[in-house]
Amino acid sequence: MDEGITIKIAGQAGQGIQTIGTALCNIFKRNGSHIFANQDYMSRIRGGNNFFQLRVCGKPTHTLRQKSDITVALDKQSVQLHRNDVASGGIIVFDKAKFNLSGEDKVLFNIPFYDLANSIGGSDLFINAVCCGAVAGLAQVNPDCLERAIRDLFADKDEEIISKNIKAAQAGYNFAKDNFRNDKFKVGSAPAGKNLLMNGNDAIALGAIRAGCKFYSAYPMSPSTSIMNVIAKYAKRFNILVEQAEDEIAAINMVIGASFAGARSMTATSGGGLALMVEGLSLAAMTETPIVAVDAQRPAPATGFPTRTEQADLNFLIHAGHGEFAKAIYAPGTIQEAFYLTVKAFNTAEKYQIPVLIMTDQHLADSLQDIEGFDLNKAGVQRFIISKEDSQKASGYKRYQLTDSGISPRAIPSWIEDVIYADSDEHNEEGHITEDADTRIQMVKKRFFKKMAGLRQEIEKPTLYNAQKAQTLLLGFGSTYGVLKEASEALGKDFGFVHLSQVWPFPGLELSPLLKNKKKILTVENNAGGQLAGLLMRETGIKADNSILRYDGRPFNLDQLIEQIKEIQNQ
Repeated sequence: MDEGITIKIAGQAGQGIQTIGTALCNIFKRNGSHIFANQDYMSRIRGGNNFFQLRVCGKPTHTLRQKSDITVALDKQSVQLHRNDVASGGIIVFDKAKFNLSGEDKVLFNIPFYDLANSIGGSDLFINAVCCGAVAGLAQVNPDCLERAIRDLFADKDEEIISKNIKAAQAGYNFAKDNFRNDKFKVGSAPAGKNLLMNGNDAIALGAIRAGCKFYSAYPMSPSTSIMNVIAKYAKRFNILVEQAEDEIAAINMVIGASFAGARSMTATSGGGLALMVEGLSLAAMTETPIVAVDAQRPAPATGFPTRTEQADLNFLIHAGHGEFAKAIYAPGTIQEAFYLTVKAFNTAEKYQIPVLIMTDQHLADSLQDIEGFDLNKAGVQRFIISKEDSQKASGYKRYQLTDSGISPRAIPSWIEDVIYADSDEHNEEGHITEDADTRIQMVKKRFFKKMAGLRQEIEKPTLYNAQKAQTLLLGFGSTYGVLKEASEALGKDFGFVHLSQVWPFPGLELSPLLKNKKKILTVENNAGGQLAGLLMRETGIKADNSILRYDGRPFNLDQLIEQIKEIQNQ
């Protein structure tokens, strides 16, 4: 089985770790390899110890490994910190003279990064290019891929800078190839396909643009911020207004206002920001204004780990908002799902005139992967408003008209001549405040029971692997998809997995037949409380046999999960 190689770039914040890692992803992608990459970084501008890890395979890959085959140490501390995570036969690449390390050690492979950088470019600044070249040389990548990737990386620089970086990369490449004389880290090459290289937040942003988002407002909060950056990058091209609000309360209320006026609108934040937005969610529900909000989870409570990952907002999101109302919550597990489910979130929000939440996390938000291009035929935009033409003919319009489906025809204020009344108080069909008991009952049925019944008819089906034949089923949601998939495949025919990309309304009817009579059900969750297991019990009465939980701010990796599953099986 081709498990590929794992490469780690480690050093201090500010040393260009992400730049090197992203450049390597582009080099290997050009080489025709498949990539999965993620970064582990501390919440500080400089210092600490960060690393960028990428797995390179000849087949599609979806998760990370525990051990690294090549570790590039950009500072002395990284040599010691990451030594125990070197795979059997792996190496740590470092600059022996710069780090003042002595003695022989077969794990350490010396490359004079600083001498090469200064001899070619006249500055330490060219170390990043030397590192990229050295790793490419160890992996015996086609040198043309190296040059083109470096040229792309510095495309906005003048030709002299580009030329020096290419020469620095070639120097690193040649040194590694000439001095590390075996094929241990050689990766397969194939004609580079047209795959895209992106992370989860890129996909959410592009999904929002595809869905016709015309207003985006947010307050920057890791790990959601790059969604705003990407939408802002394309705002002029797609006629989108992007507003950095003064806080999350303002952001969601701006989104509600823009949506009320007819613009498809979205916001994104993390758990702490969503806590501030909760009243806004209820306002959207009461006024039946469609909005999309992204919760990019990170460890909490309060500031927690701002740059790390967790899945502990599941219960919070299901219960977010005071009172009872319908909402949908999607939890994409892959970059592709992040794109398609964002489009669906906009369609669902508008169809049912409800708030829709997209629950992701730092692991999916920041993970880079090569993926096939999106099929836009699967990401159709559906509008559920009274057309401008029909609006001009309408009369006696009632914003909250009672219907069998609970969905009232929705008019855009500027298109229709009738006055539209909207209120956060309880209201009648016209939108006027009322405290009439019968009206209250009808409106609760409309906003809660009828819309939930409709949403249950459109639940995103769980993803299944060997679910019928397996004796033991792994169950997860959101960003655990990749590790569930590879662990199940590695463990053999007695194992399968079920992945939920929609967690609310909970797909209980879809799950119950699959989980009945299984020898063992294991939930795999990045939280401490086993929130998915609890939700499963509450919604279906099915009790998970065990929950494999990780809540140290780090994602699961393939080797760790397999080991934990085997321990449980042997109990």
